[in-house]
Amino acid sequence: MPIKPMICVPLLKKDLHSALELAKKAQKLGADILELRIDALDDPDVEKIKGFLDILDCRIIATNRMKAEGGFFKGSESDRTDILREVAGSVDYVDIELQTEDKYRSKVIKASRSAIISFHDFEKTPSARELLTIVNEEKKVGDLAKFAVMPRDLQDTLTVLQVLLQVEDTIGISMGDLGRYTRITAPLFGSPLTFASLDEESAPGQLDIRTTRNFLNKLVRHQKE
Repeated sequence: MPIKPMICVPLLKKDLHSALELAKKAQKLGADILELRIDALDDPDVEKIKGFLDILDCRIIATNRMKAEGGFFKGSESDRTDILREVAGSVDYVDIELQTEDKYRSKVIKASRSAIISFHDFEKTPSARELLTIVNEEKKVGDLAKFAVMPRDLQDTLTVLQVLLQVEDTIGISMGDLGRYTRITAPLFGSPLTFASLDEESAPGQLDIRTTRNFLNKLVRHQKE
């Protein structure tokens, strides 16, 4: 069957008004799902966030990324996860890091409709064996696994694709310029979702949504032939 990967556009804005404008543009350009980066908001007020989510007529991932994995949230770990837990029922997925303490993480997962358990390494790419261990740990507690890692050479990017061939329900990303091509090819190896930017990258190496959509449409057409 042809692959039908989702294209996700992150909403990385300091205020909800700007995030809404970005969301409208992304939907017009064909985004399948949006990721609200709560950690980027200057005022992460739960009720305001819920009101914002009620306006959107599309699938949503909510994440409140921790600093250790590239996030911007300034509060305590308890506050960070409490916010995510309180909005979990208003979105399709929550994304929470594997390294989050279980006493916090389990509450978020319990409140969610579906949970993406994620791992980010902005310095290197762990070995295939290490990544498989990470993915297996993620799947023990969540519905989808995710890893995003930084390659130091071309072999590192191939490691990401090699891992994706061995697992299911796993989002795999090789970041940076070296890994840019994996954002298009990863769906061929089973990744159900890829990230694309609209006006700015939320992670190194993201392609813009137009380019991503064009490439993925060609892949799908090729598989149908």
